[in-house]
Amino acid sequence: MSETAPRPTLEAVAARAGVSRATVSRVVNGGDGVREPLAARVRRAVDELGYVPNQAARSLVTKRHDAVAVVIAEPETRVFADPFFARQLRGISKELTAHDTQLVLLLTEGREDHARVGRYLAGGHVDGALVFSLHLDDPLPALIQRAGVPTVFGGRPGWSDGMREAAYVDSDNRGGARTAVRHLAGLGRRRIAHICGPLDQTSAADRLEGYRDVMDGGDPRLIAESDFTPAGGERALGELLDRVPDLDAVFAANDLTASGALRVLRARGLRVPEDIAVVGFDDMLPLAEQTDPPLTTVRQDIEGMGRLMARLLLRGPGTAPPGPTGLAGGTGGTGRSLVLPTELIRRASA
Repeated sequence: MSETAPRPTLEAVAARAGVSRATVSRVVNGGDGVREPLAARVRRAVDELGYVPNQAARSLVTKRHDAVAVVIAEPETRVFADPFFARQLRGISKELTAHDTQLVLLLTEGREDHARVGRYLAGGHVDGALVFSLHLDDPLPALIQRAGVPTVFGGRPGWSDGMREAAYVDSDNRGGARTAVRHLAGLGRRRIAHICGPLDQTSAADRLEGYRDVMDGGDPRLIAESDFTPAGGERALGELLDRVPDLDAVFAANDLTASGALRVLRARGLRVPEDIAVVGFDDMLPLAEQTDPPLTTVRQDIEGMGRLMARLLLRGPGTAPPGPTGLAGGTGGTGRSLVLPTELIRRASA
């Protein structure tokens, strides 16, 4: 059996490059004060020897771990069943990879996991945290605040007063909802129902407010709360049809909910959009194009939100929002937040 070759050392790189160990250390750890010709020799020696820095030792020197925790306040079954999370993670991963930073995924199955996440963040394992899908009564924000790690949230803060100034990236949920409902009203629909998401999340609450803005507050009989899942959409629309059999349009809080609603309409022999028009929210491809009929929906830049969350975190506290290079432009926000615009995508369902 052959023995494993010894791992190249900092001293070996120094000898190959013909420089001191301190010079190699400064180049490898991104320090200043090394003339470019010497730095180029060091980088060439690193490549030739296949040297990989000892991350533990490097962290002691730089006080950085080149790792960011991504905390999703949802159980594993929800995260891996909803393509929203895959898209947001893809955006985060792309941005972190571009900055040679590792993504550490943390999920919360239940309340006992919140303390575990708080301990991990407070333990100095990562340089910061990206957190999304929080609920209003979630203890995570307070735990994260006590951990003292730089944090950017996905979604408008809606928790304690101490978190109101937290950095965040969000979509214009209320404006997007208004656009959806105005579109349905413009089609001549008058009994427009809303299947909202869980109202302990600010995205769902904002979309409900957008619906109410257009519907003069909204008839309570035309509003049913769901959970952002297809099964929840089925249950909610069944309740709405039982209460208001002659409703003629539905605005669903996300595309998964809309897909469940479409199944109920098909099962009951109702035509879409002739009998009931349907609009979703997200523009989750390929789902929105593969529903029967294809779904009219409000597009939000989910992957772009993830990239901007990571970009805002990596820029550090006290900086202006990062520019939306290659991404949708922002509609507003503060010096520590960014709100992305939404767009109605018309297909056959409305």
